[in-house]
Amino acid sequence: MCEIVNLRAARKAKARADKERQAEQNRRKFGRTRAEREHDEKTAAFEARKLDSHRLTKDDDKEAET
Repeated sequence: MCEIVNLRAARKAKARADKERQAEQNRRKFGRTRAEREHDEKTAAFEARKLDSHRLTKDDDKEAET
């Protein structure tokens, strides 16, 4: 025999599960402390400066040539 399912309850359960899944994604995306964000920004800036310092030609030289 089949189990009787209340469609309204199933719809609500699915909506709750969807909301929880979205909340988990938002926690991963936005749930960082200020110190963590600042550390990542400083690290990215340091890496960019390090990469730029290893360039063979500067951006200013390219503009002067044109």
